[in-house]
Amino acid sequence: QVQQVESGGGLVQAGGSLRLSCAASGRTFSSYAMGWFRQAPGKEREFVAIISLSGTRTYYADSVKGRFTISREKAENTVYLQMNSLKPEDTAVYYCNAVVWATRTAAAAWGQGTQVTVSS
Repeated sequence: QVQQVESGGGLVQAGGSLRLSCAASGRTFSSYAMGWFRQAPGKEREFVAIISLSGTRTYYADSVKGRFTISREKAENTVYLQMNSLKPEDTAVYYCNAVVWATRTAAAAWGQGTQVTVSS
């Protein structure tokens, strides 16, 4: 059962910004760290960012550190990914999911994701 819905993707020029949103079920959101992952064409899905259940700790993949910011809004059961200084290599389908903090692995079924395309 899919428990999260991603949105906010689109086409943007290199150097631009996008803000992704992830609406999660209350049960999922209140029980887990939440994270973002991405999958580029022909590549495996990779970890992007994670935020702790409390929202006080975050961790990023080296490739996005300093450019992306993950946050969570408890009142809305929503996780955000603010993406700045986008590069063509950021082009991928982006997914959010509940995450096991220690292993950075997904803890629930995957949703449809949202496509991000960065043109050069």
